[in-house]
Amino acid sequence: MKIELASSYGFCFGVKRAIKIAESAGNAATIGPLIHNNEEINRLAINFNVKTLNGINELSDEKKAIIRTHGITKDDLAKLKQSSIDVIDATCPFVTKPQQICERMSEEGYDIVIFGDENHPEVKGVKSYSHGRVFVVLEENELDDIKLKQKVAVVSQTTRKVEKFMQIVNYLMLRVKEVRVFNTICNATFENQEAAKELSKRANIMIIIGGKNSSNTKQLYLISKNFCKDSYLIESEDEIDKEWFKNKELCGISAGASTPDWIIQKVVNKIEKI
Repeated sequence: MKIELASSYGFCFGVKRAIKIAESAGNAATIGPLIHNNEEINRLAINFNVKTLNGINELSDEKKAIIRTHGITKDDLAKLKQSSIDVIDATCPFVTKPQQICERMSEEGYDIVIFGDENHPEVKGVKSYSHGRVFVVLEENELDDIKLKQKVAVVSQTTRKVEKFMQIVNYLMLRVKEVRVFNTICNATFENQEAAKELSKRANIMIIIGGKNSSNTKQLYLISKNFCKDSYLIESEDEIDKEWFKNKELCGISAGASTPDWIIQKVVNKIEKI
């Protein structure tokens, strides 16, 4: 059986930057998980004494607080900056962008539509920057019963599929006089998705590596599953079942934007042994 890695996979710019920031800071606490990968968070805790808090209410005697890649709400950030703690911002620049857009466009009187998961920390943070009405949707029909203004600005969660984003944009274009569209989907997300799509069309089995609470990893899995029915989402090599690979000729591998190379290599090594 041949093993082939997708042409684009794994750590994105924002995650690489956040890991470097956390390693340099050391002896700090992150507000929420720094990234969506438990194995890497454990490594940072063991090697750099970077612990994870669920929110700013859990801060006690910490001297340094690191803002996770997904960002936090505007109010929480303001409270942190008013305290004596050293605030280190590791928010991905691609996440900061929709925050700024929502703030600016709402100040200009636009309704805001965010394509994304309302419960995701990135979306919660982006939503908090709006001064006016803001609606978070995953499907265009969620807007059916909402009377929108004739001025709407639309952004996307950075890890969503561009095709679905365009469906929501088209829906708004047919119903609203002025639609300002800001494509805030991360380039790395798009490239990883396209690479997974191409590989899954040829593979007999696809292994997607990454946190099961990671939005971009789940998107990779769903894309792969659409073209390769034997697709599996795993967080580490311990989840691999050798029965998956019986009579398979090509095993494709991709990984989410929060998945470090050392985890990917462990998975590849185990599959090679099988």
